[in-house]
Amino acid sequence: MRFDSFIPIDRLKPYISHFVISEKNHESVYKVFPGTSLVIGIQYGGSLKTGKTGIETNLSTAGITGIADEVKLFSNSAHIGTILIYFTELGLAHFTSCPANELFNLNVSLENIFEKQKILDIEDKLGSATTDQERIRLVELFLLSQLKDSKTDKLIIEAVRLIYQAKGAIRIRALNQRLMISQSPFEKRFRKLVGTTPKKFASIVRFNTVLSQLNGSRSLMDICFENNFFDQAHFSKDFKAYTGESPETFRRFY
Repeated sequence: MRFDSFIPIDRLKPYISHFVISEKNHESVYKVFPGTSLVIGIQYGGSLKTGKTGIETNLSTAGITGIADEVKLFSNSAHIGTILIYFTELGLAHFTSCPANELFNLNVSLENIFEKQKILDIEDKLGSATTDQERIRLVELFLLSQLKDSKTDKLIIEAVRLIYQAKGAIRIRALNQRLMISQSPFEKRFRKLVGTTPKKFASIVRFNTVLSQLNGSRSLMDICFENNFFDQAHFSKDFKAYTGESPETFRRFY
């Protein structure tokens, strides 16, 4: 098994966080926890399913996953190879007019976003490529061909920056006041570009902050209060909503 990360060319860096090439020789079932990136996945070998055993859904060999507020269960065939494209928070809007919020909690065929023939072409070329460098270059050329000359919403970029700065522990009303914009237009712009509401996005950022802290030796109580949870019960409830496990169980087995 491997999961190797690659940095995009400079032209794509404002829109693409990174690429990953993932390969597994054996069948496996794994969880993906909520994150802040929309992700394109293209299989150049093997196949992928999502859902619980017995009610699994076959995924397209080229698909996009929106921001999610729940754990996702995936199962892969043997000898699977996938290239993953992780967008920056506002990156998708520079490649398609599809509102990012329409992908929330969904896995959608890439043919619903981009021209079908172009998807078939990139799948065919990736299937013939023999090196990581070839695959990355093919994906970069595909993305460059889809890149649109569109302006970046600087207010939403600043909102995202402030949410990260606060590690997700920020009140949206205070954010509105800081940015000098009323709630309704702000939320509409944020959802369309980022893929979910500011409140949900902040909650996911806070969850990932907590997740990064569970690897250490600090107590759950300390982590709870450092991340501005009202009490440990509230902390455990929110954590279980995102992982399906209590913090105690998660720390023990992951």
